[in-house]
Amino acid sequence: MAMTYDLILTGGTVVNHDGEGKRDVGVRAGRIAAIGDLGQASAAETIDCRGLHILPGVVDSQVHFREPGLEHKEDLETGSRAAVLGGVTAVFEMPNTNPLTTSEAALADKVRRATNRMHCDFAFWVGGTRDNAGDVGELERLPGAAGIKVFMGSSTGNLLVEDDEGVASILRNTRRRAAFHSEDEFRLRERLGERVEGDPSSHPVWRDEIAALRCTERLVRIARQTRSRIHVLHISTAEEILFLEQHKDVATCEATPHHLTLTADDYARLGTLIQMNPPVRASRHRDGVWHGISQGIVDVLGSDHAPHTLAEKAKPYPASPSGMTGVQTLVPIMLDHVNAGRLTLQRFVDLSSHGPQRLFGMARKGRIAAGYDADFTVVDLKRTETITNAQAGSKAGWTPYDGKQVIGWPVGTIVRGTRVMWEGEIVTPGQGRAVEFSEALPV
Repeated sequence: MAMTYDLILTGGTVVNHDGEGKRDVGVRAGRIAAIGDLGQASAAETIDCRGLHILPGVVDSQVHFREPGLEHKEDLETGSRAAVLGGVTAVFEMPNTNPLTTSEAALADKVRRATNRMHCDFAFWVGGTRDNAGDVGELERLPGAAGIKVFMGSSTGNLLVEDDEGVASILRNTRRRAAFHSEDEFRLRERLGERVEGDPSSHPVWRDEIAALRCTERLVRIARQTRSRIHVLHISTAEEILFLEQHKDVATCEATPHHLTLTADDYARLGTLIQMNPPVRASRHRDGVWHGISQGIVDVLGSDHAPHTLAEKAKPYPASPSGMTGVQTLVPIMLDHVNAGRLTLQRFVDLSSHGPQRLFGMARKGRIAAGYDADFTVVDLKRTETITNAQAGSKAGWTPYDGKQVIGWPVGTIVRGTRVMWEGEIVTPGQGRAVEFSEALPV
């Protein structure tokens, strides 16, 4: 008797823990039900994937979607629209909104806003502060929580926890892996005079590699003292890569496409559009982060999508805000690197799907395997396209890669068995749900 499915993806090259191979994938009730030759099966919907690669759904574990409080830059709907246009099936969103995501009520409000409105699935980082340090063990286990995020530099108010004891007070109470923005706030304050009015190329001079390395060294020491697991976001220096290689028992780390693609030479062309924290740096640091990719030191990719309006970015440095768009371009930029031979397609899958599942314990996501959510990023590895501002799903409406030609392009985004994006068009209204995590499953 022929098997029946809700959806079959036929004729594509599946990339998963088995390697790469031509296989069909059958989906039933939003989950993967079969992998193999399904030529005799039937389905309510069949997608012809001949000539395409079917990847596990890409997860971007660091985005800023600005809602609530800063919706003129972005909101959960527009940010997730950009995500699925770029082939991303789930995102972890950051807590520096207004109000800050530092309480059970604030987290629940974000989950309510996102459910069945966002186009992709989601989780929200909860900000760790001095005030809620005693509660983080409960907060990190709430529905929709990605974990605890701490800013050791580059933040203001309650979200900034720059001192060792403040960080230790949070880590003593975490059980899941906590994420960190690692720049030494004390050194940043000392070096404010290094900023040059009107010259964004002075940004990496002010926020230098010592500020990053010093903070990461402190963070690892505190993690050992508190017997905690930590995740260092957006690694930007060659020195941090070499240091973290020696501390993989407690520390994982993330790289961003912009730190793998851009260098300080690009400030002359792009100015404040590539002003980020931590900064885009000299080419030796880009090469150092690539060393981390090639040697397996880097665990995951994240875009650090942090949109601002063009009017805000046009302010003269240093009045200009730090942050750029990135969730929509993560997949095409990294596929272009795959085609250039800088990493394999399987390494990309490890960084963008298997890695987030392994680090953060996502339940039923991050693999193409029976019983897992039917999340797929369908890509054409050989398609040549040009990234433009006009394609932007983000409310910000711009990308630092405007005009960049790439080889490799996301053709489709499928979330829990539903085709959400196909050939650059959103084809299904938002049906996003909260990601579940194995360390915080509902009872």
